[in-house]
Amino acid sequence: MDSLAVVLEEPGRIALRKVELKPLGDTDLLVEIAWSGISTGTERLLWSGRMPPFPGLGYPLVPGYESVGRVVDAGASARGRIGETVFVPGSAGFVDVRGLFGGAARRLVAPSARVVGIAKALAERGVLIALAATAQHAIAGGAGAAPDLIIGHGVLGRLLARLAVIAGGPPPTVWETNPIRAGGGLGYEVIAPEADTRRDYRAIYDVSGDSKLLGELISRLARGGEIVLAGFYDQPLSFDFPPAFMREARLRIAAEWAPEDLAVTLDLIATETLGLEGLITHRFAAADADEAYRVAFTDPTCLKMALDWSAAA
Repeated sequence: MDSLAVVLEEPGRIALRKVELKPLGDTDLLVEIAWSGISTGTERLLWSGRMPPFPGLGYPLVPGYESVGRVVDAGASARGRIGETVFVPGSAGFVDVRGLFGGAARRLVAPSARVVGIAKALAERGVLIALAATAQHAIAGGAGAAPDLIIGHGVLGRLLARLAVIAGGPPPTVWETNPIRAGGGLGYEVIAPEADTRRDYRAIYDVSGDSKLLGELISRLARGGEIVLAGFYDQPLSFDFPPAFMREARLRIAAEWAPEDLAVTLDLIATETLGLEGLITHRFAAADADEAYRVAFTDPTCLKMALDWSAAA
């Protein structure tokens, strides 16, 4: 089998070409993808060549871990899933390219256990499931401590803020340095950092990826407060010890979501407790993938880019 896929041939060079798929195993699914999302965090680092050493990293590779489609074939033990609408968090089912993430393709082979059934009505919004589950994981990892300050008003920052509002505590404050992204707050305030005089935050969640902010964030903590690093950082992080010492600051790193986070997130979405409106701002046909990636990484008006695979062979 083969599939049309987005292939990062090397940093800065994207091709849309056919790749060979691994044969279906007994519990594998073949999914025909309708939509895939572009991550402005990890995928930007892969595209720019700034991704730190990471297991499995190398080129050429198929990026992406936010794909939605329909199961069209399956191994003998998984044929009952044919016809399901599903979310696929990436794939390693390629023969001739690396599958680090591996979700940006017309057809994907993935183990049934990793593929999650979703409502067909979600359509393109299904590409947001991974980020929503990542936001849920960041909050759940803090024993229920919702953020009262969020750094960055991109998609992940917005999802964190929406989850914080859902939790029922005081609405969080969100810092955003780009005025273009300052709008769109739903029940919370978005301000420039210099407009904020508060220095008693209990839980600061940073999704900016800016490694130079840590010292400033520590200065904004209450005693015993926590900073959660929920972005991805390509440069070393450092801070002066005395301010952290005086505040007895805590530091936590939130990585990717776990299955329990995904289950909670899907329930919040299904019950419309967590809304996904206003987050996908740009849509390109998969045939225009090279332009789509450049827009996703360079246009500040682009919160989330979705690739439409419906016309792909």
